[in-house]
Amino acid sequence: MFKKSRRKIVASIMTVLVLLWSGTLGVIYGSSYCEVSARNREMLSRHAQLYRPDQPPKLPDASLEEFRGQEPTPPRSENTPAFQLSTFYSVAMDKSGQLLSINNPQSALYTDQELTEAALWAIRSGKASGTTSRLLYQVEDKGRYTLVAFMDNTLVRESMSTLFRYTLIFGGLAILMLFFLAVYLARRIVQPLEESYQKQRQFISDAGHELKTPVSVVNANSELLFREIGENQWLSNIRYENQRMGALVTQLLELARTEAVSPRMELMDLSRLVRGEALPFESMIYEKGISLSCEITDHLMVNGSSSQLRQLVSILLDNALEHCGPGKEISLTLKLHRHTALLSVCNDGPEIPQEQRAQLFERFYRLDPARTGEEAHYGLGLAIAKAIVLAHHGRIEVGCGDGKVTFLVRLPLKKQPPHLSGSS
Repeated sequence: MFKKSRRKIVASIMTVLVLLWSGTLGVIYGSSYCEVSARNREMLSRHAQLYRPDQPPKLPDASLEEFRGQEPTPPRSENTPAFQLSTFYSVAMDKSGQLLSINNPQSALYTDQELTEAALWAIRSGKASGTTSRLLYQVEDKGRYTLVAFMDNTLVRESMSTLFRYTLIFGGLAILMLFFLAVYLARRIVQPLEESYQKQRQFISDAGHELKTPVSVVNANSELLFREIGENQWLSNIRYENQRMGALVTQLLELARTEAVSPRMELMDLSRLVRGEALPFESMIYEKGISLSCEITDHLMVNGSSSQLRQLVSILLDNALEHCGPGKEISLTLKLHRHTALLSVCNDGPEIPQEQRAQLFERFYRLDPARTGEEAHYGLGLAIAKAIVLAHHGRIEVGCGDGKVTFLVRLPLKKQPPHLSGSS
């Protein structure tokens, strides 16, 4: 129980930290990339606006050789160092797609053919700006010709990739260290609760043992008095209440033993055990005018304690019998379900409110607070049942619907019956 609580605390802390880290990384990386990209696009757009050849190009039907000899004048200097240090490439084409002029200051990086193909692709894309390979491009309509300006984006991409890589590395190391811190904090948070729970269990065990002796003494003396004086109203009250106290002490000791001691496990036929435990209840159920239907799949083998599993079946049947009126029905089912043994005890009865279902397995909890433990029912039976199921690494839950209350127990199978292989 407390291990599960610690895992939930660690999972909650780590989920919050990972979400915060991922959000922070996303905001920093995204905003940085967008800012750098926007600045580069702005510089590229400025370069395209400032671009002018020595003389305006001729119309598309002009001689291509006349235009190739013209060298473009460099753009006017901008005041920002980033603009002055950036490398720009320019490709001018006429309306028919013929190359008019090309400016390639870094021919070692990109050939004229690569720039020309990139320019044709940018014009055909129909976009005013975008990215192709490692270049940012800007398409400008200059009237008699079309200019495609490029700017190398390699440095930006590598810088952002390096930033992202190192952020992941150091962020991952920080998350790992925070994980161990979360484990430590979870232990410190749960430790007081665990200690309190252990003290409560110890108190129940000690109280049960301390009460066992005086209850036995009172019972022995009441029996002797009954033999001496015969039937007596006051003596009958003493004997009745002493019997109730003895039943309570027995249940307290049983609960403490179930929670504190790991049962001796052995391979057993759960089907035979459930069928045998249901037999004694048939007469009691019949006397109350209730019908019992059993559907038990044969040869479901589990690894468990026979005494505790018998007690589990007895508790569930006794609980169904207690809350089922005359003329109603109780059904007991044991079947294979997804590689587990599914034990179901269902009885006709009013629906249990959703907010009360989780409390059914708490100690001393009863649906009707006005009941004062008549017939030795103190709200410990289902708590003992839950402790038995958890000791067998199973699950227990309650469901309601269509006027029925159903308790479901799932126990892991040790060996699947051959004739049920492949079923679910």
